[in-house]
Amino acid sequence: MRKELGVGVIGLGMGRDLFYLNRDPGTRLEVRGVCGSTPEKTQRIAQQNGIPFATTDYRELVARDDIHVVAVFSPDHLHGEHCLAALRAGKHVLVTKPMVNKLGEAVEITREAEARRLKFLVGETCRWYTSFLSLRRLFDDGDLGQIIFAEAHYVHEIKDYFGLTPWRLEVPQDFLYGGVCHPLDSLVWFLGDVDEVHGYANRGGLSAYPIEENFLLNVKFRNGVPARVLGAFGVVQPPWPMMGITIYGTKATATATFEDFKPCQLRIVFDKLSGNEPAVIDYAADLEGAYGQGQAVRRYMAHLEDSIVNDKQPWEDAREGTKTIAALDAAWRSIKSGSPQKIAVSW
Repeated sequence: MRKELGVGVIGLGMGRDLFYLNRDPGTRLEVRGVCGSTPEKTQRIAQQNGIPFATTDYRELVARDDIHVVAVFSPDHLHGEHCLAALRAGKHVLVTKPMVNKLGEAVEITREAEARRLKFLVGETCRWYTSFLSLRRLFDDGDLGQIIFAEAHYVHEIKDYFGLTPWRLEVPQDFLYGGVCHPLDSLVWFLGDVDEVHGYANRGGLSAYPIEENFLLNVKFRNGVPARVLGAFGVVQPPWPMMGITIYGTKATATATFEDFKPCQLRIVFDKLSGNEPAVIDYAADLEGAYGQGQAVRRYMAHLEDSIVNDKQPWEDAREGTKTIAALDAAWRSIKSGSPQKIAVSW
C-alpha cells in the first residue's frame, strides 16, 4: 500500500508507539517528522527510526506540506495549543488523552475541526481495548438490556513515575483530566451526555505532588442513569485490575478490565441463567508499546486512516471528546464548591 499520508508526531514518550506505521505495509500512514523537547534526543530518535525530519518547534512540524496528520502526544497542558495549531495548518489530528484540560479549548477545537472539515480523533485507549470493545459489542447487540447503573475506575499508583515523566510533578499534571478521563470517558461511550456531577477529592501525601490526585465522582447522565467513577493516583496500588468498567443492565451485568502488560478480562452474568455464575473470557496481554497499549493504538490509527480515506466521522471526534471534558470541568467545580454542578458547555 502506498504511503500517501504523512504523519508528524509531537511528543516522544507514547508518541513512539506510532513508529510501527513505517514498518507496516498495510497502512497508508507514514511518520515523516517528529517534534520533541530536547534537540539531541529528538535527532537521535529520528535517526534511529529512519524519520527524515526532526525539530523542537511544533510550528515547523505542522507547517510541512508532506505531513497530513499531526499526532499530539505532548504533556496534557500543551494539547490545546498543539491541536489548534495543527488544525489551523489544515492537518487532521490525533490527540492522546486527555483531549485538553480546559473546557474552552475543547469547544474551540471542535469549532475549528468542524469548520475546516478536518478529521479529529481523541485517542482514548479505553475505547480500543479488546475487553472493552467486547463489552460494547454486547451492549450494542442488546445482550445487556437497558442500563440501570454503571461504574468505572482507574487506580494507578503514580509516585514512582515522576522520575520517568517529571513534567507531571513540575507543571503539575491535573490528574482529574489526565487520569479520571479514562473511566469517565468509558461511561460517556455507553451512556452519552452527562447532566450533573458531584465530586470529592483529596491528596494522598505519598509523594511531593502538591494538589489533589484522588477522586470520587457521582455522575448523572441525561438519560437518567446514575454512575460512579473512581480515579485514585496518590495511593498504594490495590490488588485488583488497574482499569475497569461495569455495566448493570436489565438482562445482564458485565465487567471489562485492563492492566498494562497483563491479561485483560470480560466477566458477565446473565439473568436468564440460574445461579448467577459468571462467564469469563480472558484476553492475552498487550506486550507492545510504551505502556502495553500498542494494539489499542494500532486500532485507533487504523480507524483514523479509514475516516480520512473514506470521509467518515471518527468514533470519538472533537464534539464527542468535549462531552468528557465538560463533565470533568463540572467535577472540578463541584469539588471546589461542595455541591453538584451541571454541565456548562456553550457552542
